[in-house]
Amino acid sequence: MTQEASHTTTADPGVVVGEDGLARPAWAAVDPLLRDYYDSEWGMPVTDERGVFDRVSLEGFQAGLSWATILRKRPAFRAAFDDFDPDVIAAYTEIDVERLMGDAGIVRNRQKIQAAITNARATIRLREDMGLARLVWSFQPETTPRPRTFAEIPTKSAESIALSKELRRRGFAFVGPTTMYALMEAIGIVDTHLLDSHRRDSSGVWTS
Repeated sequence: MTQEASHTTTADPGVVVGEDGLARPAWAAVDPLLRDYYDSEWGMPVTDERGVFDRVSLEGFQAGLSWATILRKRPAFRAAFDDFDPDVIAAYTEIDVERLMGDAGIVRNRQKIQAAITNARATIRLREDMGLARLVWSFQPETTPRPRTFAEIPTKSAESIALSKELRRRGFAFVGPTTMYALMEAIGIVDTHLLDSHRRDSSGVWTS
């Protein structure tokens, strides 16, 4: 989830304690969909190829939009894109592009749709080397942020810049440094849960 997806407030309150007594960042404190995503999924390790490809694809579609928009459309995305199976998507033709452009359940952006197909083909090529998941996780930093407020969370890092550059070299598209930092947050490569959040240190990858 990038900064654009945050719940905007005039003052950054850090964590907000919900009716259930659990502390969450403001962006995850109100909308039930975002709250459930935050509580059960965001920041937990994803280390399999299809899982990482799924997240790379969705983060690419999120560029310029809110994560809440993508999350609400995620079931439709997964249905339209054959559950983000790289082998199936790599074989898509212009007929599939037009099918997807006519699907009101997803974000109908031709460049992003074509990028998903391009990235599926690049993912298959990576199997001859280390594979997508291992490549992405090889950019895990030695330390992770320790933010107390949302404003203290970076939007990119040296590692996300390097990951973006490497993926582009490997033929991927819509993998800019900010998008890749959001991916790293989403799949547990960094832990940007606020220090006072009930989810801090829950991934098993990092300890504060």
